[in-house]
Amino acid sequence: MTPSPSAPSRRGVLAGAAALAATGAALSAAAVPAGAASRAPARPVVFRNVRPFGAKHPVDLTVLDGRITDERAPKGADVVDGGGRIALPALVDAHIHPDKTTWGGAWVSRKPASGIADFAAQDVELFHSQRRPVAERAYGLMAHAVTRGTRAMRAHADIAPAYGLACVEGVAQARERLRQALDVQIVAFPQHGVVRAPGTAALLKEAARSGAVDFIGGIDPIGFDHAMDEQLDLVFGLADRYGVGVDIHLHDRDEKGLTALRAIIDRTRALSLRGKVTVSHVFCLPGLSDAELAGVAADLADLDIALTTVAPNESLVLPIARLKKHGVRVGLGSDGVRDAWSPFGNADMLHRAHLLGWVEDIRLDAELTACYEAGAHGGADVMRLPRADLTPGSPADFLLVRGECLPQIVVDMPARDMVVHGGRVVARDGELT
Repeated sequence: MTPSPSAPSRRGVLAGAAALAATGAALSAAAVPAGAASRAPARPVVFRNVRPFGAKHPVDLTVLDGRITDERAPKGADVVDGGGRIALPALVDAHIHPDKTTWGGAWVSRKPASGIADFAAQDVELFHSQRRPVAERAYGLMAHAVTRGTRAMRAHADIAPAYGLACVEGVAQARERLRQALDVQIVAFPQHGVVRAPGTAALLKEAARSGAVDFIGGIDPIGFDHAMDEQLDLVFGLADRYGVGVDIHLHDRDEKGLTALRAIIDRTRALSLRGKVTVSHVFCLPGLSDAELAGVAADLADLDIALTTVAPNESLVLPIARLKKHGVRVGLGSDGVRDAWSPFGNADMLHRAHLLGWVEDIRLDAELTACYEAGAHGGADVMRLPRADLTPGSPADFLLVRGECLPQIVVDMPARDMVVHGGRVVARDGELT
């Protein structure tokens, strides 16, 4: 195993900061916190002979200016034959770590680990052992996600003295390469802690100031950073000062997690950051009674604080249906993919919807359909993107698959024969076009 090199010099960090500032300026049009601003106008196109949501009789889907329309297609519009396939809304990955991945590279054997600190140290070792830079590895994974039907993702990129700004820069470069096929929001994520890793605060400030990130992250203010007020004051202060959002990893369970969640709620209210805060994982919520959850959910809904889950297992998956009844936005994500933390993962959000149904032990068609909606509309709601629900005016972001009906597709996970983004065919038969 290659030992971890020393942290970058101050000159290296400053050079990275300058590069990141330039990247932020160059990619400002690619950042999409409020929608798909990066798309160029697409030609009118008719997708002929498709079955939206598995309808019995095929229809034509007409696309004008990248959106579904019920108007007649103009003369000379392109025509794409759907071959009777089912059309479904494209999916949204609300939580993924593309900077950490080894996707497309040689197999990596993992070592035992017992906690976040161990995993974070192995992240650093893996980072320095990889010959391919972050930009190449992230692009490979993000492009693969597109071929599996993902229209948008919120990408967490590590920021720590061990990396400087390299991970954020790499993901930003991959975002630029895929800007016509994928809408991406970037989170500057302090995996090593905000307070326990000296120098991280300055890097978070530079990332926020540069404009290359859409969100500032945090991690377990009590259980890992052991400095709740200091971490949250810094993270929320940067968000307030630079006009970015907040997306905090919260793995702490029981009272520690609830204490941190209440502190997040309080700061969201105090700084008028309504609608700009997300809490990821939130392992303190699944075990609550209906009455306890209702109390917390009322505050979350009042401040429009979004949540994300990766459906890790039955005891830690968020109670999506219960939260939605209270008006809380909840998205589904992939988390890490083939990285130092785990050899598993594939950035396939249809597979993640399948896993959501598996861990929740569901059986009914309506429940299977809800799993797909969590992977499509839940993530869109978290990212503040319009739902791609195939109705007139909605983004022409959809996939074409062979199958009988939506519940069967969630279970069988057929190949994505075609993926459309903004009215453009961006992937066919598992390959980018």
